[in-house]
Amino acid sequence: MATSSISSTAKDPSPDRKPALLERVFKCFQYRDFRVMWIGACTSSIGTAMQQMAQSWLVLQLSKSAFMLGLDSFLGTIPIVLFSLLGGVFADRTQRQKLLLGSQYVQLSCAFFLMTLFATGVVKFWHILILSFIVGTAQSFGGPAYSALIPSLVKPVDLPNAIALNSIQFNLARVIGPTLGGLALTSLGAAWCFGLNGLSFVAVIFSLLIIRPAFVPKKGGESMIESMKQGFRFVREQPAMEGLIFLAFSMTLLAFPLLTFLPVFAKEVFHGGPGIYTGFLVCSGAGSILGALVVAGLGKFKKQGQAALWMLVALGVMIAGFSLSRNMLLSCAFVFCAGSLLLGVFATISSLVQAITTDEMRGRVMSVYNVAFRGGMPFGSLIVGALVKQFTAPVVLTTNGVLLSLLGIYFLTVQRKVAQL
Repeated sequence: MATSSISSTAKDPSPDRKPALLERVFKCFQYRDFRVMWIGACTSSIGTAMQQMAQSWLVLQLSKSAFMLGLDSFLGTIPIVLFSLLGGVFADRTQRQKLLLGSQYVQLSCAFFLMTLFATGVVKFWHILILSFIVGTAQSFGGPAYSALIPSLVKPVDLPNAIALNSIQFNLARVIGPTLGGLALTSLGAAWCFGLNGLSFVAVIFSLLIIRPAFVPKKGGESMIESMKQGFRFVREQPAMEGLIFLAFSMTLLAFPLLTFLPVFAKEVFHGGPGIYTGFLVCSGAGSILGALVVAGLGKFKKQGQAALWMLVALGVMIAGFSLSRNMLLSCAFVFCAGSLLLGVFATISSLVQAITTDEMRGRVMSVYNVAFRGGMPFGSLIVGALVKQFTAPVVLTTNGVLLSLLGIYFLTVQRKVAQL
């Protein structure tokens, strides 16, 4: 079985010449299929970021409740916990492009439907919640397929660079999307944010139709349950894999609420509007791009596990610093650094998981990883949303930051399997 598809147009740098910095950072753009997929995914991610920005602000306005903001985030991500394992089995048994195309069609339809509801003035809060759940369900099947597809577009040695570049497109969208979304929301209305998101899916659909990875789906006779068990057995048999997956869950449980509850800080701590919220999102996204560029330039390096854990400790410090700050410039600096460190931890841990995994198991293993990584988001949002009502956002997020730093220290000093990678 072929484990990678290398474009005929891709050429490795001469072994006698040390690649320049930019050439190292953007190395995987030499692969035609990866380049096409990156452009399509980036366009779609910009649209998604626009919608998320507008939707979060409107949910807070409609409900006037931080808990309801957390509930919307919970319903958008809980399907990933419920269905991603099933999605991972499908990703190993079917053409991954077809599975991804189905996911994109569902998300496109939901975006246009929400646009119609807002444009006609009939939108209700429960409409948004239901559509969030449907989109999350589509992502639960598309996520493992996408995670498994990317490694098949590049050579194994370039996998860390591919993951970092993929993170760049996502975080570039987090800068551009909220900026465009904030302009569209304030000058044109929310319906435009949702409509533009719907159009953005056309780019990734086109990309999926023209790439040609060489992955051949497995035609095994085992049941779906047995296929899932094989994935779990593979995870348990790999040194440090369980630790990496636990870290992915803990990181999203404790760190991602910072992004979810930025509207609360903008409105209740800094007494501002969508402009301040957009500014925080842009700072976070810009920091993430810097973090991804650094990881992409480094590629595969020694002691990646130890580096990820030290970044996790620093991330907790930055989250606590942002939560305690009452100075706008200092808060922007904290959220910028937090975005950079969050991306650095995510990209490094993802690279380690992908490097350990074989291609025929990739869909199932990445579905387990996605359940952990994305699973922390709904529970973190729901728990923090409930606690914020009692203790305020700064107190709760400061506690999250402290716990995150302590977790990194524990894995550095006591449970050292990850630190040894």
